[in-house]
Amino acid sequence: MPAPQGPPFGTHLTRVAKVVSGQFDAALTAAGGSLPVWLILMSLETTRFGNQRGLAAAIGIHGATLTHHLNAMERDGLLTRRRADDNRRVHVVELTETGHALFLKLRDAAVDFDRRLRLGFTPAELAAVSAALDRLASNVTD
Repeated sequence: MPAPQGPPFGTHLTRVAKVVSGQFDAALTAAGGSLPVWLILMSLETTRFGNQRGLAAAIGIHGATLTHHLNAMERDGLLTRRRADDNRRVHVVELTETGHALFLKLRDAAVDFDRRLRLGFTPAELAAVSAALDRLASNVTD
């Protein structure tokens, strides 16, 4: 294998990912949310979780971090948490009407951001980028 030319590819990918992620979070913030709030609202809107643990697994935010976000969102009236009738140790998390309204607003911001991100790409180019990203992930996982 020949020596790589230029900076390590992983460094470039990391920088691009940080820029895109930061801009996406900024778009969500401008719409009244954040990336963690969006992930939680989207998960609750699209899937019925039996408990808080299922929600955590779905969005990849665990432990105290998830609890922190849920506490703030509950204070803001975006969701409710209650103990499950059949197991008092389990928290059931559900969206409120206010949470649903914010979900719709953040969904519009996410769709607008996605349109912006795709500018100048053909469908074939987007498919190639997606395949390349999947291959990069595959190359570094067991």
